[in-house]
Amino acid sequence: MEYTIQKLSKMAGITTRTLRYYDEIGILKPARINSSGYRIYSQREVDRLQQILFYRELGIELSRIKQIMTSPSFNEQIALKEHHEKLLEKRAQLDVLIENVESTIALKEGRIIMNDQEKFKGFKKKLVEDNEEKYGDEIRQKYGKDTVEKSNKRVMNMSQEDYEEVTKLEGEVKETLAEAFKGGDPASELAQKAVDLHKQWLTYYWDSYSPEAHAGLAQMYVDDERFTAYYDENQPGTAAFLRDAVLVYTKK
Repeated sequence: MEYTIQKLSKMAGITTRTLRYYDEIGILKPARINSSGYRIYSQREVDRLQQILFYRELGIELSRIKQIMTSPSFNEQIALKEHHEKLLEKRAQLDVLIENVESTIALKEGRIIMNDQEKFKGFKKKLVEDNEEKYGDEIRQKYGKDTVEKSNKRVMNMSQEDYEEVTKLEGEVKETLAEAFKGGDPASELAQKAVDLHKQWLTYYWDSYSPEAHAGLAQMYVDDERFTAYYDENQPGTAAFLRDAVLVYTKK
């Protein structure tokens, strides 16, 4: 069966503008253009759009989706199974948050007692699962499964104060780094302060700190586009600047 762009957009619950954009960037081109100049989509494009929307639902950026789906090794059946696993993980994550909210309501109504650790259980679990989804494979390859599991355990065992502090530190790292970046000198006092804050942030996740591991992580920020995108969100080049600043810091 074939669909016009209007029919496909309505069926998929997205706008025709989105479909035109997908065509422009080469991630979803129509099967053909008819004699009236309208985009026409076949079953193949419908299936491909479904895959794209699955990936988008999982929070993956379009550039990464295009890279995945245009790879010679891309297998639609395997991809669907992976989507299923990820969605089950996401459902489990939502179940924990729902349980957390329900327990908090019961606490406020005086029906149960809930300690501070339990109040933040859902949020910490989400933090761990988000990191696993985005970076789990790469971090395990670089630091080993045991190190990653210990890090996840540390997060889940964080106290309320630790959770608030590490969240605050993350913001301070980005703010200080942004100001230091404007100066352009990775060895400046402000840049080194940003690295020291980054080190403090890492100690909430690592069992022990080493300059070599810190430098290796900073290099990963440059090598992996997902890390780079996080630091370069507002100022392109920030990830490389942080890497250079960390190298100065760890060689002292």
